[in-house]
Amino acid sequence: MRIDVLTLFPQAFESPLSCSILKRAQDNGLVEIALTDIRDFTGDSYRKVDDRPYGGGPGMVMMARPVFDCFEHVEKLSNERGRVILLTPQGQKFDQAKARQFSVDKRLILIAGKYEGFDERIRTGLGAEQVSIGDYVLNGGELAAMVIIDAVVRLLDGALGDEDSAKDESFSEGLLEYPHYTRPEVFRGMKVPDVLLSGDHAKIAEWRRRQALERTKKQRPDLLKGIALEEY
Repeated sequence: MRIDVLTLFPQAFESPLSCSILKRAQDNGLVEIALTDIRDFTGDSYRKVDDRPYGGGPGMVMMARPVFDCFEHVEKLSNERGRVILLTPQGQKFDQAKARQFSVDKRLILIAGKYEGFDERIRTGLGAEQVSIGDYVLNGGELAAMVIIDAVVRLLDGALGDEDSAKDESFSEGLLEYPHYTRPEVFRGMKVPDVLLSGDHAKIAEWRRRQALERTKKQRPDLLKGIALEEY
């Protein structure tokens, strides 16, 4: 997989991409992540990327030309055009299902915005998909891009040490994940549930399914809509 990020702040990605699973995935050739500075395509000494909105209003809007020029340069760096994604609060909510959908793509092109938002012609002209990581506003799209990269890369074959890790995580089957315990068996009077010490794999699996369901009902009942509860 190749992931291109168009951003005004490529340096913001340096630390997250240089450690842990993301670094190993790159080192092992599972993913290539390239950062491109939109300001390099402004064509003026001021490196101007924003301007006032037509019709008035607060804030500044990212201009179409530098984003288009940057995109057209980046698009030629690979034979795969890829999925084009605008990171914006107006987009569809990013979730685990969308992460799985993105993980089978050969290429993603993420465009991180800033200021009041994008000139609408960027979305329409590039045929971009709008994606949001939540119902809140950030200072820019860089953090949203990092969230998507992290969630997608860990789903690539070979990215995690244990192939079953991604299957058992929260949201992988529409439910929150079951509770985890490790040594010691008793800590400050709190004991590990007996079933986890029993060695009975069928009982452990059943306990985990029930715990996942109970936790989801309590914490995120919205996730249960459309799920056939008799399966659990």
